[in-house]
Amino acid sequence: MTRDPRTDEHAPAQTPGDPRDPSATDEHTAPNSGTYADLAAVGPYGVRPGHALITMVEPHPGQERAYNRWYEDDHYIAGAMAMPWIFAGRRWVATRELQLLRRPERSAVARPVTAGCYLSTYWITEGRYGDHMRWTVAINRRLNADGRIHHARTHVFTAFHDHAATVYRDGDRGPRDFHALDHPYAGLVVEIIDAADADGRAALLRWLRDVWLPRRLAGSPAAMVTVFRPTPLPDDRMPYVRQVEGVDHRLTLLWFLQEDPRACWEPWFTGPDAEPGGPGTGRVELIAPFIPTVPGTDRYVDELR
Repeated sequence: MTRDPRTDEHAPAQTPGDPRDPSATDEHTAPNSGTYADLAAVGPYGVRPGHALITMVEPHPGQERAYNRWYEDDHYIAGAMAMPWIFAGRRWVATRELQLLRRPERSAVARPVTAGCYLSTYWITEGRYGDHMRWTVAINRRLNADGRIHHARTHVFTAFHDHAATVYRDGDRGPRDFHALDHPYAGLVVEIIDAADADGRAALLRWLRDVWLPRRLAGSPAAMVTVFRPTPLPDDRMPYVRQVEGVDHRLTLLWFLQEDPRACWEPWFTGPDAEPGGPGTGRVELIAPFIPTVPGTDRYVDELR
């Protein structure tokens, strides 16, 4: 019989800092907890994903299982989903087979291009970016001081983003972008495109939204593509996360697939038709496929190397 340590009187005592320790979340010890009611009564509270956190991470060799367990059992919740104004999240993984599909070989984002086998994506309520950032900086400092940050990892690409556009394959039929991280999509492709400058990005965004993405999505295995602009991280961010590059000229695209990306990689994500064209054409700096993790498990951990 498996016992639940939260209710089993015979379970071993919890150690200090254990995220299961109820004393760590005792509402009676929290100062100014009454301000929650005041905060809930004002400000935006819509359902649009006005902002996103997209973070691609590489656990250090030999740390794959430990990293996955830390993220699954603690950080996904305490370091993300429990925070104000994050309303959806999903983890993704790139097995070695998927990593080897990535391009271009010389990427300005991932060095080498196969780096970053885990990806986490989160939606943040439109208009609440500043409120969320104040909380996330504070809680990550607390988690770090309490020994609840797994440092044997490298942030390959971690950036908060502002939503720029969503293009749907099937018009108003099917899930919307605010459903995307809850809907059981079979795969995700991250595409990062750099324009020459800010004016070039604006032209590129218009071309992608109005011409290229509608044409590429027609008949494809992708139900939608969300397009985001990265934003700079605050100066008081944790030192192990590097500042975001390309905030004035970069676009990040998320392709939500109804098929495993291995089954549709060719022809949809290879060849000249997979390259955006038109005004403001940019350089594709990363196109990387992922599949969803299975929450609470170590599935795929043994397929990363």
